[in-house]
Amino acid sequence: MAEDFDQVALVIDWLDACRNRDLAALLDLHADDATLECRCGGVKVSEGRAELESYWRPRLDALAPAAFGLEEITPTAEGVVLDYLSHEGKPVRIVFTFSRDAKIQRTACAPTGPALRQEVADVAD
Repeated sequence: MAEDFDQVALVIDWLDACRNRDLAALLDLHADDATLECRCGGVKVSEGRAELESYWRPRLDALAPAAFGLEEITPTAEGVVLDYLSHEGKPVRIVFTFSRDAKIQRTACAPTGPALRQEVADVAD
């Protein structure tokens, strides 16, 4: 087991795979039963390699010029929080948790900045 690994480095590898549009490398960073919860424009939950591939393929095929730019990366007790620019170049926060064998187990993302404030305002109305 690789319980003692550099979680931040793994997240940087995730960003690099996204920037390089390397879907195979991106998927290989995830555990076989990894889950993704996306709250960017509604809630979507994907589980397992096939669903993650279906989620990521169209996003990696259409990258904005600023896509996957690093804004801030913060290690936490539970994993890593990453603020970055989405495939559309919009600010997003994603939280990573990891398996004991140094793979991404779960990600959960949501818009940040003005987009998040607007989404919260829309829910409040």
